[in-house]
Amino acid sequence: MGDWGFLSTLLDQVQSHSTVIGKIWMSVLFLFRIMVLGAGAESVWGDEQSGFICNTLQPGCENVCYDWTFPISHIRFWVLQIIFVSTPTLIYLGHAMHIIQKEKKLREKISSPGGSRVHKLPKYTNEAGKVKIKGNLLGSYLTQLVFKIIIEAAFIVGQYYLYGFVMVPMFPCSKSPCPFTVECYMSRPTEKTIFIIFMLVVACVSLLLNFIEVFYLLCTRIRCRSQRNTHKITSAENPASLSGPRWPTTGDAHKQNKLNMELESSSIGGSLDGAKEEKKLLSDH
Repeated sequence: MGDWGFLSTLLDQVQSHSTVIGKIWMSVLFLFRIMVLGAGAESVWGDEQSGFICNTLQPGCENVCYDWTFPISHIRFWVLQIIFVSTPTLIYLGHAMHIIQKEKKLREKISSPGGSRVHKLPKYTNEAGKVKIKGNLLGSYLTQLVFKIIIEAAFIVGQYYLYGFVMVPMFPCSKSPCPFTVECYMSRPTEKTIFIIFMLVVACVSLLLNFIEVFYLLCTRIRCRSQRNTHKITSAENPASLSGPRWPTTGDAHKQNKLNMELESSSIGGSLDGAKEEKKLLSDH
C-alpha cells in the first residue's frame, strides 16, 4: 500500500497551526484511517481478486466480472480518499509556513540596527512562532475546511454508487465474453462488510468534525467582532458614563431637595409681599 511516513510527517506539522477541533480531526485521521487501513484492511482484501470465483471456465469471464463488480479496489479507493482529503490541509500548511517565514524575517529586521524605522509589525505569529488564525490565514483555514467537506462527502456518495456499503456473497454477471449469466462469489463478505461500515463511520465522523470546526471558527469570529465594537463604544473617546442615562446619586437628590425648598420659600415670601403692597394701596385710596 505504500509508506505513509511522509504524509504523516507533513500532517503532524499542521497540529501546531490548527484549532482544538482540527487536532481531533487529525487524530481520527491517523488512528482510525491510516493505521487501521495499513494494519488490518490490507490483509482482509489481500485475496480480493484471487478469492473472486465464478462458476464458468470461459477464459476472461472471471476477470471481466471482477472489473465490472469492483471498478476500483476498496483499499485503493480509501487511499485516494485519504490523500484527497488531506490535500487541502497540506495547502493550508504551506500558506502557514510561508507566513511564519515571512514574519520571522520581519522580526529579524525589527531587532536589527535601524529596525525602529520598520513600521510594520508581525500580525499572525507571536515570539515563539505560534500562528494566530485570523485575517487572511483564517480565510485560508476556512477554505480548506470547505474543500475537505466537499471531498469527504463526494467520496462517501461515490462509494455508495460504486459498490454500496454491504458486500453480498454472490454477484450475477452477464458481461462479454461470458456465454451466459454466471454467478461469482466473493471471499469473506461479512468481514469485508465490517471494514466497509467502520471506514464509513470514520468518514462521517471526520465530516462532522469539519462542520463543527467551521461553525466554531465563525462563532469565534462573530464574538470577537462584537467585543471589538463594545470596546469602541466604551473607549476614551466615548466614555461609558456618557453612553447611557445617568441616575441621580444620594448627594444629587439632597441638593435638588434643598433647591426646591429655597424656590418654594422665595415664592411664598414673594406672594406675602405682594399681598401687603396691595393692602397698603387700598388703605391709601
